[in-house]
Amino acid sequence: MSRGPKAHHVVPNPRGGWDVKLGGAQRASSHHETKQQAINCGRAVSRNQDTELRIHNKDGRIAQSDSHGKDPNPPKG
Repeated sequence: MSRGPKAHHVVPNPRGGWDVKLGGAQRASSHHETKQQAINCGRAVSRNQDTELRIHNKDGRIAQSDSHGKDPNPPKG
């Protein structure tokens, strides 16, 4: 059984710009000059692959999370 949903992450690149990475991956799926470009790309990839999208701040902490997968704990409406 897998440990929670797979997630893509928008993270700052130490050399500048922003990367989109699949959780646990060493290499970025894509690199972008701005955070907004990385978010747009990450959101499209996340929707396509039914994963979570975790958007990090420059300090590495998760600032926002979008669910595009089969969320085991969907919000109650």
